[in-house]
Amino acid sequence: MSKACVLGAGSWGTALSVVLAHNMDQVVLWGRPEDGIRDIRHQRENKRYLPGVKLGNNIFPSQELAAAVNGCKLLVLSVPAQAQRQVLEQVRPYWRRSMYVVNTAKGLEMGTHMRLSQVCREVLGEASMERYAVLSGPSHAEEVGRALPTAVTVAAQLQDTACYVQDCFMTDALRVYTNADTAGVELGGALKNVIALAAGMAYGLGYGDNTVAALMTRGLAEITRLGEHMGGAAATFAGLSGMGDLIVTCGSRHSRNRRAGELLGSGLSLKDTQAQIGMVVEGVTTVQAVYELAQQSNVEMPITSACYRIIWQGAAPGEELMRLMTRQRRHETEEEFRGSALQSPDDNCRDT
Repeated sequence: MSKACVLGAGSWGTALSVVLAHNMDQVVLWGRPEDGIRDIRHQRENKRYLPGVKLGNNIFPSQELAAAVNGCKLLVLSVPAQAQRQVLEQVRPYWRRSMYVVNTAKGLEMGTHMRLSQVCREVLGEASMERYAVLSGPSHAEEVGRALPTAVTVAAQLQDTACYVQDCFMTDALRVYTNADTAGVELGGALKNVIALAAGMAYGLGYGDNTVAALMTRGLAEITRLGEHMGGAAATFAGLSGMGDLIVTCGSRHSRNRRAGELLGSGLSLKDTQAQIGMVVEGVTTVQAVYELAQQSNVEMPITSACYRIIWQGAAPGEELMRLMTRQRRHETEEEFRGSALQSPDDNCRDT
C-alpha cells in the first residue's frame, strides 16, 4: 500500500493532500493541535485555511507525528521555511533512506541564508539528497484544491527521484514538469515573494499596471542575477518556478505576499499587516535573508534593497519607489551598442 505524509495542515498542505489522494492509497495530513486537526478530521474540510474543499476518504488528518511518518514512501514538507529545521529535527527519528522527501515551501532560512534543501541535508544527512525533490511553480492552494488547471515543476538531483515525484503529483488538473536545477527552482520560488511584496506596495500606493509591470520585469532581472550567482541556471528563472511563479504571485488576489505589500504600501505597520493576513507571509523573512546574501555576495538588487528598508528599517514606500526611479541610468541588458556612443556631460550611459 502506498502512503504519503504531508507535514503542515495549512492551505497548501491541505491542497496537496487532495492532489496526492488521486495517486496514493493513503495520505496522512499532519498538523499541530492549534491547526485545528480534530475539526479537519471530523468535518472532512479545512474550514480555516481552505474552505470549500472536501477531503477524500483516503486522507487522514493526524497530530501524531510518529504514526504519520512511519511507513510512508513520500514525505511532503509543507511547513513555512523558517519552521523547516525544527520540523525536520522532529522527523529525523522516523525518517528512512527509502523515503522520498519533497519540499514545497518557498524561502531561505534566516541567519544561515541556506536553501531549504541545504537545511534538509544538514539535518537528515547527505543520503537524504538521493531522494530529495522540490516542488514549485505558479500555484495557489485555493485553485489547486479545486482542481483548476495548473502547471508546476519538480526538481531533483537524480532523474529517478524527479520522475517518481512527478508521477505522485500528476493529475488531469495538475501538470508536473521535471527539472534538474534544484538550486534554481528553490531560488526562483523564494525570491519572487520579495518582488510580489514590492508589486503589492505599488498598488497600495495607488500606482498602476505600468509600475507593477516594471517592478516584475526588473525584479526578474535581479532574481536571475542572484540566482545565477548562487548556481542556478538562467533558463530556470524564465520558466515555471521563475517567471511563472512571479506572475501569479504579483498578480493574484490569492497572493499573501502581494496583499501584505498592499497593506504596507497603504500605511499599515508590519505588525498590523501580519495580523490582518493571518497566515505566514514568506516574503517578509525572505527579504531579510536575500538582502543580507546580496550584500555579502556583492550582487546588485535594488528592488530587494528597497523592500528591506521599508519592512525592516521603516522607510517610506513612496520615497523608496522614487529612489528606484531616479537611480543612475543604465543599459537594460548586458549587450553593448555597436559603434561609438554620443558623449553626455558625465558620460553615465555606459555605467551598469
